Amino acid sequence: MTHPASTHPASTSPASTNTASTTAARAHARAQATATTAAPALPEGVPLDDTTWTVRLPPGGYTSTVLGRGTRLRLADPHGAACAHLFLLRAESPWERLNVADTVKVPWQAYLGTGHPLLSDQGRLLATVVADTSGRHDTLCGSTREGRLLLERAATKHGLSPRDIGPTLSFFRGVRVGGDGALTATGSAGAGAYVDLIVQLPVTVLVAATAHPLDDSPVTDVDLVAWPGERLTADTANDDPEYRRAVENTEQAWSAARTRQEWI
Repeated sequence: MTHPASTHPASTSPASTNTASTTAARAHARAQATATTAAPALPEGVPLDDTTWTVRLPPGGYTSTVLGRGTRLRLADPHGAACAHLFLLRAESPWERLNVADTVKVPWQAYLGTGHPLLSDQGRLLATVVADTSGRHDTLCGSTREGRLLLERAATKHGLSPRDIGPTLSFFRGVRVGGDGALTATGSAGAGAYVDLIVQLPVTVLVAATAHPLDDSPVTDVDLVAWPGERLTADTANDDPEYRRAVENTEQAWSAARTRQEWI
């Protein structure tokens, strides 16, 4: 079972994005078709019938989808050299989007790990990291120019424009800040690493698989799998007071949105 209708996979590379001629356009289309045939590894205990979105994203590819509240999303590095650039927007209100500065500032932590909130510019939780076997991620550098262009292409599938995309998070390529403020790339954690997010408001997910600005070594596939998560996982992810305030803000917004829906 696959989920082609719920994904927007498109494999692109600098060479394959040239569609100026019929031959180049055909090569580009065939590359996209190839991207849809590779299947990601599934999380242990999650059968394919329980998943809602599955993508193996090749190097130079991009993808996007809308995920509902309560969805658990796994990003995985099956071959050990992935780099996934991620951006989130609130699905029904795309003016509210991932704010990387607040994602670092509010929890007093620049390094992503289990329990880390991914905050919007309204102080609400778009998602929370609930599992992390990698520890090699980056909140500081954003994406390359190529990564930015790939995310812009993904965004157009949702009626979004380049101005809607802010700074991004990078997974599976670490960066550390030295005592002198210098940034140092720390590479990947190896094959099989993964990160799980719990989605706490409906979000549009944009992902590009391309090199990191501080680490231009070739990238490998990124696996993306979504399935229904458990509410308790999100509630117990973090006990910090800053996190609890973000949870409260999020639940108020969700309650208000549901109230409006009942009147329609």
